[in-house]
Amino acid sequence: MRIVTARELQDWLEHGTVLEKDSRGPKVVLLQNGTILKIFHTRRHPWFARITPPAKRFAQNAETLKELGIPAPKIVETLWLDQNKGLSACIYEPLPGKSLETLLKEEPTEMDHLIPELAAFIFRLHQQGIYFRSLHLGNVLLLPEGGFGLIDFLDLIKKRRRLNDWEAKRNLGHLRRYLQRRKISGFPIDRLIESYSATARIC
Repeated sequence: MRIVTARELQDWLEHGTVLEKDSRGPKVVLLQNGTILKIFHTRRHPWFARITPPAKRFAQNAETLKELGIPAPKIVETLWLDQNKGLSACIYEPLPGKSLETLLKEEPTEMDHLIPELAAFIFRLHQQGIYFRSLHLGNVLLLPEGGFGLIDFLDLIKKRRRLNDWEAKRNLGHLRRYLQRRKISGFPIDRLIESYSATARIC
C-alpha cells in the first residue's frame, strides 16, 4: 500500500468533489480524473486497522466478486493516508449504473418489473457463498447493459459453501430492516422474498 503525503491528500480534497462525508470527514470523493477516492475511517483501535487495513479488505472483496463474475468497481490502488491512525483508502474506477434506491424514486414501475431478476441475482450471490450484510438498494446497481452489480462491499464475506437457509433469510432480513430504517416505501420486499423462494425451488 502506497503512503500518501499530506500535500497530495489536501490536493485531492481541494480539487475533488466530496460525495459522502460524516462527522469524521470526507468518506467518498470524486477526483478530477473521474476515479473515486474511498476513505476508510476506523472505529477500532488503529492497531487492528494496521494489521488488516479496510482498504485492502475492500480491494480483496472486489477481486473476489470479479472472479465470480459479479460486476464491481475496478480497484486502481490501495493507500495509507495516516498509518499511525489506521486511516486507509483506495482509488477505484466507478461502476456505471444506477442504484436501485434511485431507480425506485425515479422509475417505480421499472423497479417493479425487475423484482424477479433481482431475486435471481441475490439467490446467485447466496449460491456462490456471498454473505453481504450491507445488501440494500443503495449498494446494488442496475447496469446500463442490464443485470446488477455491487458497490460498497467492505463487510462482504465469501464462504466456502453456499449460504444455508438461515443465513439467506437473515441476509434478506437486513434488506427489510434497511427499508424500515430509511422509511422507504413502495419497494415490494414481500414479493422479492417470494420470487427468491420460487427461484430456490426451481434450482
